[in-house]
Amino acid sequence: MSAPGPAATDAAQPAAKRGVVLISGSGSNLQAILDASAEWPVRWEAVISNRPAVHGLTRAARAGVPAEVIDHRAAGSRDAFEAALAQRLAALAPDLIVLAGFMRVLSAPLVERYTGRMLNIHPSLLPAYRGLHT
Repeated sequence: MSAPGPAATDAAQPAAKRGVVLISGSGSNLQAILDASAEWPVRWEAVISNRPAVHGLTRAARAGVPAEVIDHRAAGSRDAFEAALAQRLAALAPDLIVLAGFMRVLSAPLVERYTGRMLNIHPSLLPAYRGLHT
């Protein structure tokens, strides 16, 4: 008689998806994602902030996630910023992009490029209530 194999209920773990988080500030939403995602099939490839020296970058680094800045002010224009962001996202090839308190409006072509793979976590109901103090 042969030894019993793995239980029929043992399922193969799904392959981890490549994720990127976009932030603009303290990273409280990012921290909640990082805390909760230990059991998710996601490998966070990068956290990208449009603002330098925000606390969210520290949170990412502390969690072992590469933290990057693409400064929208230094880019010089909305189009230049978005082109730099699009180039970096293309290089990272994410399966999932989470906008976690990311306070920039992205153009329709960029959003459409990631249809079904982009999730926006915003502190208000858009578009009726915009900004931080809703």
